[in-house]
Amino acid sequence: MRIRTLSGAGYRVACLAAALSLAACNEPSDPAPETSVTPDTDHDYVVDIRWTDHGIPHVEAEDRGSLGYGFAYATATDAICTIARDVLMVNGQLSLHFGPDAANRASDIFHRAMLDADMLAYFRDAQSERSTEFSSGYVAGYNRYLRDHADSLPAACDDADWVQPLTVDDVDRLTIGVGIRYGLGNFIREMANAAPPGEAVASLQSDFEPPRGYGSNAVAMGSDVTATGNGLLLGNPHYPWRGSSRFHMIHTRIPGELDVMGVSLYTTDRIAIGFNHDIAWTHTVSTGLRSTFYALELDPEDPLRYRYGDDYREMETRRVTVDVLQEDGSVQGAEHLVYMTHYGPVVSSDQLPWTQERAFAVRDANLYNTHASAMYEAMWMAQSIDDVEAALHMQGNAWTNTVAADRHGTAYYADISVVPNVDQELLSRCDAAPEGLPPRVVILDGSNPACEWRDDPRSAIRGVMPAEDMPRLRRSDYVSNSNDSYWLSNPDAPLEGYSPIIGPERGVQSLRSRAGHEFVAELLAEQGGVSSRMLQDALFAHRNFGAELLLDDLLALCDGAGSVQVDDTEVDVSASCEVLTAWDRRAANNSRGAHVWREFWRQAMTLENLYAVPFDADEPVQTPRQLNTDDPEVREALLVSLASGQQRLEEHGIALDAELGEIQYEEKQGERIAIPGGEGWAGMWSMIVSQLQPDAGYTPIVHGNSYMQVVGWDENGRVDPRGLLSYSQSDNPESPHYADQTWLYSQGQWLDLPFHEEDIAARTIRTLELRQ
Repeated sequence: MRIRTLSGAGYRVACLAAALSLAACNEPSDPAPETSVTPDTDHDYVVDIRWTDHGIPHVEAEDRGSLGYGFAYATATDAICTIARDVLMVNGQLSLHFGPDAANRASDIFHRAMLDADMLAYFRDAQSERSTEFSSGYVAGYNRYLRDHADSLPAACDDADWVQPLTVDDVDRLTIGVGIRYGLGNFIREMANAAPPGEAVASLQSDFEPPRGYGSNAVAMGSDVTATGNGLLLGNPHYPWRGSSRFHMIHTRIPGELDVMGVSLYTTDRIAIGFNHDIAWTHTVSTGLRSTFYALELDPEDPLRYRYGDDYREMETRRVTVDVLQEDGSVQGAEHLVYMTHYGPVVSSDQLPWTQERAFAVRDANLYNTHASAMYEAMWMAQSIDDVEAALHMQGNAWTNTVAADRHGTAYYADISVVPNVDQELLSRCDAAPEGLPPRVVILDGSNPACEWRDDPRSAIRGVMPAEDMPRLRRSDYVSNSNDSYWLSNPDAPLEGYSPIIGPERGVQSLRSRAGHEFVAELLAEQGGVSSRMLQDALFAHRNFGAELLLDDLLALCDGAGSVQVDDTEVDVSASCEVLTAWDRRAANNSRGAHVWREFWRQAMTLENLYAVPFDADEPVQTPRQLNTDDPEVREALLVSLASGQQRLEEHGIALDAELGEIQYEEKQGERIAIPGGEGWAGMWSMIVSQLQPDAGYTPIVHGNSYMQVVGWDENGRVDPRGLLSYSQSDNPESPHYADQTWLYSQGQWLDLPFHEEDIAARTIRTLELRQ
């Protein structure tokens, strides 16, 4: 057994003022090995930032370093506290600053063990000179913001000792951490919980479901169906309204070389969704798996050795020290062991126990993915869908579909993301999953070398499926994705024959996916072609496709329904029936009944034998349909679902006939802002997920419509971008851009995005020249 020590004392003490003035700051003893790349202090950073209305920064520089400098400064203006806290997270310092919480402990162990000096060196060595220059500039720009605002940080982190100067290591850790979010990142608790048999471990239930709080809609249209004959794109990611996964609008320009606008996440340093003069793109979270488990057959004499072929291999034991803030203000170090195999870390939970005979390890396809910055650099400068596809072939796209359009009139879908290179034959031959786990959980035989992910010289990442083998589709009508698999990107051209590791084929589509296809089909039936305004209106109509499809079947049961027995209570559903009869089948602010349908469908959607017309893979958009009201058991269960939903609303003090805007809202700066939209599972395409609170309503908003962009080109090929950021630019309640776009979203308005120089000049509200 090899033991490797990773000291928890390798953190930088938060003596902000001293660090920013280049004074010395004592560190605890026994520091961890550092690979930090110091920004080039000889570099002259020269950048101009202009903010237009609603707080959109336009960053212009002559070189990559200066562009990164301005990018960081502009982003920190709106998100400094959130960025600083995520830097703590990826450095494994949450327990040091926020105390002995179980989630902090697991996160610290995970990040200290996985994002160590060797990993950072590997990642940094693979970056291009331009990427390194940008990152160094980003670090310098962030630290310049701290210098300029050391005495005026937002209340959320004012005087906080955890707001620390940034290093390139921090930026790299943030980048790697985003990449492994849907692989190893799903099993942080399980890795921290792993211990050999005989040692105490916590009872832990693994959640194998796809991560919640992330989703998207996307539609790209081509020359045959648009009003101008150019491409047209709707990007509609459904991301969290709080935290580091919020989007931030930004425009970056190097004259004569680069001109791209869109959004980054608060804690990433690249535009990830956006447009330039020639192409527009967006992403949706893909169904592809980013990791697999390996079942390890252990040495009967030593549970830290596992069989591999005819031999046994030793696990590597990484010793991690996590420093924990105590109630009295002192700091105590807690030592933890993390067990590594050549596949990846060992994990343990109630479903995946580490016994004398067997253990489980996780291999992550993105852990050694170093290509994101190069891929997005190529996307920013793409001039056609050919260029977009060439960029995706760099394999820097960790876990999303890409939907894009160009001014030449091509609509494009691709799931060219990073997945293990395994096919159905390997999955069947190497299956080692215990009984009772969900079908989507892949556990391979770790004792058989023939069960390794396959290496292919065409792939940029070892063991990852080559881009050439991933699904993609070009159309002159349209492509769409709403987080179902690649299969039905266009119902007239299903994509089939790919590895199930990417996603299912010929399967039931979500109501949200079906809504997107139905609403697009209606647009295509209009005379004169589809315009940008038509796509905007289709999203902001807030129609409930589920209700359009099924509500009449439910209302037919309402005649004479009267009281329904729910457990020991009689519930008169006539009030719900009356509201639903009058409902406009939308989730607009003035809609009455959207919440009644939502609570009914929350109960009803999992009923057995629910549909009279079952799913048909040859009619995937039209089926399943029609509530099976001829079945007495289903009929009774539907009425019980209606009564249970009514009961839940009444118990929470919510009037059945309330307008949605009165009960679904976001509180900002002391005011309630009505928020339209609803859950995708309830049949909405315009998605908003909220929490039902007693006597308060559906608040706060958790996730859903976030950054929305509709990008087309006029008859002369000039890009015409519109967009909106539903929760606004800043998470600082004192900022003028904390709620301004949220009010626009509430009112159904969009921004004409100021991308062209004359628009920026006309709408500039603030300028800043930065020199260092």
